[in-house]
Amino acid sequence: MRRYYLKEREMIKETEAIICNRCGKEIVVRNGEPREGVFSADCEWGYFFGEGRRKASFDLCESCYDDLVSSFKIPVDAE
Repeated sequence: MRRYYLKEREMIKETEAIICNRCGKEIVVRNGEPREGVFSADCEWGYFFGEGRRKASFDLCESCYDDLVSSFKIPVDAE
């Protein structure tokens, strides 16, 4: 989950905080950039999903990401 603020003079939306959707940990953000690993996902479901168009997005801290991918039957491709 991302929390934003608007820069007054430039009217630009900048990330103020990133909060892990799974555990609630706040990931430190400085100058609009996260200071540690964060996994962000955005998905747009099409009409075949049954509810028409739907968008979903979430953020995970590194620990929650590791927990999630460790449950996969097929491991992620990692370098």
